[in-house]
Formats: sequence, structure tokens, C-alpha cells
Amino acid sequence: MTALIELKGIHKHYGDYHALRGIDLEIRKGEFFSLLGPSGCGKTTLLRTIAGFEAPSQGTLRIDGRDMQGVPANLRPTNMVFQSYAIFPHLSVAQNVAFGLRRDPRPREQKARAVADALEMVGLGGYGGRAAHALSGGQRQRVALARALILQPKVLLLDEPLSALDKKMRETMQVELIKLQRNVGITFILVTHDQEEALIMSDRIAVMFEGEIAQMADPETLYRRPNSRRVASFIGKMNFLEGRVDEAGERILVDVAGLGRGEVSPEQAPAGATPGPTTFGVRPETLSIVYPGEEPQGRVAPGIVDEVVYYGDMTYYDVRIEGVAEPLTISMKNLMGRPVLDVGTPVGVIWDEKSLVVLSR
Repeated sequence: MTALIELKGIHKHYGDYHALRGIDLEIRKGEFFSLLGPSGCGKTTLLRTIAGFEAPSQGTLRIDGRDMQGVPANLRPTNMVFQSYAIFPHLSVAQNVAFGLRRDPRPREQKARAVADALEMVGLGGYGGRAAHALSGGQRQRVALARALILQPKVLLLDEPLSALDKKMRETMQVELIKLQRNVGITFILVTHDQEEALIMSDRIAVMFEGEIAQMADPETLYRRPNSRRVASFIGKMNFLEGRVDEAGERILVDVAGLGRGEVSPEQAPAGATPGPTTFGVRPETLSIVYPGEEPQGRVAPGIVDEVVYYGDMTYYDVRIEGVAEPLTISMKNLMGRPVLDVGTPVGVIWDEKSLVVLSR
């Protein structure tokens, strides 16, 4: 897929503060790309640099093959939807959407048609005459999207656009944004601190810490094969176990505290593996519990239930295992007839070498 945006060696300084530290990144034409990280990691600064609201202190930014040095925000093939939406409350929905067309030389009838098409695109057909201040949060977000898309940018920049919505509306709008991006076919770049949101919506994700990209991959790779403990702990829930690599090469022999010896593939060590002490990660859903009276299938480590958190469809158990400093979190589906275990219940923990990830420290 063709690279639409190319960033090479991008640095950004604010006095003594080094906000971006040598960002190298290519974003493809037509993909939904997310910048994910905690507050202060530099993701919004990077988005604003692409938009032209910030000038890099060093490095090169190209959009569609054109160097953006000295090109102001209003002349770039980008448009941004801000966290606050920036809706004008004294204007109607149609007037808000048409705001970007005020210097467009097309006749009024053509502009009105473009506004109607943009509103139809975001599911607000027939809302043009409604007062902007009378809209719900989700509707305001759609108006902001229509206003950005009516200018037909090559890149749509989204600065945490769903953060002000309640959980249910947020989940609805995540799906709507995915559908919208597929329909319009332009590149979306989303800034978010919400790991679940990034995993749901993105074709690829760049995880950022302290002005640097720690790992960039598709959602499944990022979740299943994080390259470090820091990335693993930021993306979902992960159990960490100490241990060692006894042999590294075409096969990797490991000894994991509380679980024992095993063999993992090189794909399970995304940052590589060298003999010596290391940290292993294992996701809660890749472990399972042997309930009292069940016959274990696979390798089993004995343990005792330390905590129980019931979520309706799922129950999360913290199980204490000898030789492991912290209890292992295990997620179990609440199937018909499967009891919810009490704290103190002796159980067996089923594990498999394929669920392990060798992490860099």
C-alpha cells in the first residue's frame, strides 16, 4: 500500500523539553491509523505537526510526496476534528457544516448540495435546519465530521474525538467511524489514550512513550506479541512472570517461575531472546482453570483462588501459584452450569507454551 504521509527524523523542542524524539513513520493511503499512548507522550504534538499547527524543530514531513516545510495548515490536504468539536452554537447544523466553504467559488445551490451530501454521509440527513445547541454529544461529533469531510481532505486528523461521550455512545460512534472511513476511503489518523478504542478501530497502531514510538503494528500483533513489558502493560491486561531463557536460536528453551520449563518459537520473542534472566507475559484469556471434579487437559500448575471479580458474562480470578510473586489473573467465560468459585478454592491453572511472550525489559 502506498505511503501517503512520511515522517523522517522528526524532533520537536519546547525550550528544554524534548516532546518528539526522532519519529520515523509512514502512514499508508486509505488506512485507519492510531497514535496511542498516555498523556504527555507526544501523540497530540505529532498530530498537530502533521496538521501544520506545529513546526518540527528537525526532520522532514511529506504528504502525498510534497514536502510540508513552510506550508501552513490551511493549505495542507488535511483537516482536523478537535476533542471539543468546536461547533458554533449560534449557527444551524447546515451553517456549521458549510463554514469551511465560505471561500468556495461554487454557486450557492452546489454548496447546499455538498452540505446535504456531507450530512447524509454521517447519518444526519434532514438535520440541516436544526439549531446546533439542541444536538446531543454524538450528533455534534457527527456535525464536526461532516464539516471536516466536506472539504474532501486526503487526511482526516482526529484528536480524541470520542472522549466527551458516554460509554454506550462512544461504542456506537467507534463503529460508525469505522464504517465512515471505509466508505469515504481517505486516511484517518486518530489520537487516543484508550487502548480498547485503538484496537477496535485501527488498521495499525503506533504506541508512544516519552516522545518515541515504542512499537508499531496491527492490533492483533500488538496485543498478542508486544515487544516490551511497557507496551504489554499498556495494551490490555497482562500477567508478568520472571524466569530465564536457557537456549536461544531456532528454538527457545525457557524456564518460567511457577509454571516450569518449555519451548517457545522465535515469533513469541518479538524483541529477540538471549540466554539469561528475562520477563514473560501471558494474557488472562490464554490461561484456564480446572474446576473441581474436572479432568485437566494440558499442563497444570496448582493454585488457590485469591480474588474473584464477576462481570456477568465473564469472571476474573486472581489465582496464587507457588513461586510467582503476584497472583495470576485468569478470565473465564460464565457458561451455563459453570459455578463461580469462592475465594480460597484450590484449583489447577492450565497453561501452554504457545501463550507465552518473551519480553524485553
